[in-house]
Amino acid sequence: MSDVNGRKPRRYRSPAREEGARRTRRAITAAAGRLFVERGYVGTSLADIAIAAGVARPTVFAAFGSKPALLREVLDQALAGDDAPVPVAQRPWFEPVWDAATQEAVLDAYADVCVVIARRAARLFEAVRRGADDAPEVADLWTTLQGNRRAGAAMVVQHVRTLGELAPGLDEEAAIDVLWVFNDPAHYAALVLQRGWAEPVFRRWLAHRMREALLAAGR
Repeated sequence: MSDVNGRKPRRYRSPAREEGARRTRRAITAAAGRLFVERGYVGTSLADIAIAAGVARPTVFAAFGSKPALLREVLDQALAGDDAPVPVAQRPWFEPVWDAATQEAVLDAYADVCVVIARRAARLFEAVRRGADDAPEVADLWTTLQGNRRAGAAMVVQHVRTLGELAPGLDEEAAIDVLWVFNDPAHYAALVLQRGWAEPVFRRWLAHRMREALLAAGR
């Protein structure tokens, strides 16, 4: 709507209100993440999440629209570390992968990335995997997660190839498949969360296995 002079009125912006809305969204995603892990996707309702976050159910719906959309947001934040609209591959903690000067250093840095992501997201990945059996919308999300992991593996393999050859007999597509297997947070869940491996031990094991599988002479 314009005023009598044909000018559109300015939209009022309140920094305090915007920050309050961000805090509310963070409280909702934190509560949702806990409940999805503890109760599963199907066993968690928006009303449960609202109670855990200390807000009204309409507030949850207004902020995210639906439970599937909220689950996606929870996962996105777990993968990235916060709610800033910055892709994982452009995060500061991913930079050592791109800055590495040798193939070995690339895979060592990528092992660090896998640990960082798995520390935050391994339990959520398992919740999504289980939820995929009972909810079609979660099955679609699980498929997307697998595709995103493979896309991440592809970027790293392509970078590795700019620094040297892959292991004899290993073409790029096979190398991507191999790295896609290794970047699965399920390995962290099994060895660190279930078997009690220390993170540094797991990280060294993962880096060694990546180098062994992808590089000439398993360097």
